[in-house]
Amino acid sequence: MTSSEERHVPVMLQRCLDLLAPALQEPGAVVVDCTLGLGGHSQAMLDAFPEVSLIALDRDPQALKLAGERLADYGDRATLVHAVYDELPDVLDRLGRPRVQGVLFDLGVSSMQLDEADRGFAYAQDAPLDMRMDQSTGVSAAEVLNTYPPGELVRVLRSYGEEKQARRIVEAVVRERQKEPFRNSARLVEVIREALPQAAKRTGGNPAKRTFQALRIEVNGELAVLERAVPAAVDALAVGGRIAVLSYHSLEDRLVKQVFAAGAASTAPPGLPVVPERYLPRLRLLTRGAELPSEEEVARNRRAAPARLRGAERVREVVKE
Repeated sequence: MTSSEERHVPVMLQRCLDLLAPALQEPGAVVVDCTLGLGGHSQAMLDAFPEVSLIALDRDPQALKLAGERLADYGDRATLVHAVYDELPDVLDRLGRPRVQGVLFDLGVSSMQLDEADRGFAYAQDAPLDMRMDQSTGVSAAEVLNTYPPGELVRVLRSYGEEKQARRIVEAVVRERQKEPFRNSARLVEVIREALPQAAKRTGGNPAKRTFQALRIEVNGELAVLERAVPAAVDALAVGGRIAVLSYHSLEDRLVKQVFAAGAASTAPPGLPVVPERYLPRLRLLTRGAELPSEEEVARNRRAAPARLRGAERVREVVKE
């Protein structure tokens, strides 16, 4: 096993640092890395802002162990917590940090999870169909494939993989699981290949990509977690605090966009001559739409290709009526 530094190239790193910088230069600033992974973004923030304190969350115990080794030299500047990122309010409450100056999300599956064959995230290599980010809890991808009713499997593939051929794939999966339960990824990839029409196999990269994405999101409850986590992170920001979110597919990015847009909009009824403060926006958008990685970065790190970055700044507290 190589070191975490060698195995993980943080995506859009300098741009994330630039977005967060004005908030993290505040005296006593606290930044939360909601998706620690192998610690690349966290280490860069600790280095770039020598006075900042870090709280880092991850649901994957193996990632926490490796990142903990990487960040050991930073001592009590770095607090690592085993938690899913929608647990952020509880974590901050336990640590006595109700308000923070920065929050970073680097969503999706980590480099470590993709590279460890026995995790089952990657369709390019044969592995047990697990896909749990925390292997100590929840149902595996194999259990989803082998036990979900056909209609529910179609919903998962359509909703989370945006798979147009969902019904055709599910029909093939149901036929095959009656012969023998699914256990490994290679068999699923082959079933998908055989189920798809030739035209569908000629576009969009590996034909199993969307199905694997859908299963991973279902197994880890990723969109439901994100739907709770991003508003909670905005609520945790002090005035002047900043949030940056890296998404890797349109479902994540759309959800982040909606939360940021709602926070940056006035909620005043139309026609008011003077808008009361409670109706004013509480966020200011820092990015025009979603920013993309440069061609140079994608050439260096192919995993950056689908990245979409959005940022926002907290500009006022919510006024209670």
